[in-house]
Amino acid sequence: MTRRERLMRTLRGEAVDRPPVCFYEINGLDERPDDPDPFNIYADPSWGPLIDLAREKTDRIVMRGVAFDGVLPDPVGDLAETESFERDGGRFRVQRVRAGGRTLTARARRDRDVNTDWTEEHLLKDEEDLEAFLALPPPAFRGAPDPAPVLAAEAALGGTGIVMIDTPDPLCLAALLFSMQDYLAAALTRPDLFHRLLDRYAAVILPQTEAAAAALPGRLWRVYGPEFAAAPYLPPSLFREYVCRHVAPMVRAIQKHGGYARIHAHGRLHGILDDIAAMGPDGLDPIEPPPQGDVELRYVRERYGKDLVLFGNLELSDIETLPPERFAEKVRRALDEGTAGPGRGFVLMPSACPIGRRLSPTALRNYEVMVEMAEGV
Repeated sequence: MTRRERLMRTLRGEAVDRPPVCFYEINGLDERPDDPDPFNIYADPSWGPLIDLAREKTDRIVMRGVAFDGVLPDPVGDLAETESFERDGGRFRVQRVRAGGRTLTARARRDRDVNTDWTEEHLLKDEEDLEAFLALPPPAFRGAPDPAPVLAAEAALGGTGIVMIDTPDPLCLAALLFSMQDYLAAALTRPDLFHRLLDRYAAVILPQTEAAAAALPGRLWRVYGPEFAAAPYLPPSLFREYVCRHVAPMVRAIQKHGGYARIHAHGRLHGILDDIAAMGPDGLDPIEPPPQGDVELRYVRERYGKDLVLFGNLELSDIETLPPERFAEKVRRALDEGTAGPGRGFVLMPSACPIGRRLSPTALRNYEVMVEMAEGV
């Protein structure tokens, strides 16, 4: 059984020779140790063995967005004047949006030794900013999807894995316009304005999803953003309003063309699992165990595993800090609970990947443990 066959059979709920094991973002295709960009952390030799391990041994799920002539997933790309520059070892991007008599500003930074972007200033700071932003012309869906990046990645993978199409939901784009406290204030106290903001993005995301699903049928998708409405941030009633209302049509559009929709949500799931299941998706990740999450994998498997492929249940913090013998206990438990009794399927996977320039020997060894134990099932 090839790695691609193992993954596709898992998505379809068919029998496999063993549970797939995936390193999430680390796939052995996108990491380029020879890239001279000083912000490329994978140029550090410590990453080499892990990149090779992902390429040679894991069931590779490579994420790709689908490009359009439109503006998403940048929520202000069509409205903003953008300035990019490097200073003091950092790479900065500043966006300015003129809204009425206001200039709304967002600022992000990337450091050379950390593979992530930090938002130093959010675009919307108060209710007046939100109202001014909503008065601007909304983004419009236009153009056609470009399948080339997905097809190129599939050709490079061959039988070693699959491509997963990656898309935000409307809540993700809306929430990222604010700091966390300002987002929660708007979502809780001004649902009238917040629904208008979500509708603004849903009017583009849904037709884009439909077009991409038609152009690239039968693929796995990841829909990210629902965690913004999970506990402890918002109550389940607002999860249904802010997530289910918009994500359920995305799921149906993906499945209409034979695709598989996977919901991505970190953190506490117990109070929203019924709502997630009601949207009819095909998968869920990363199902974090307590204390990061609030539900055990066995519970999810017993109650929802008949319809959902379950991905994950390993914490990045454990990969980076636990001695290998203790981490092996976590892997064994995930494999036992993820495959216990009847169910559609399980993919062993961490919740994220390290973002520092140097990969520790402990982390490397724990990734090796994941492969060894999955192969030994």
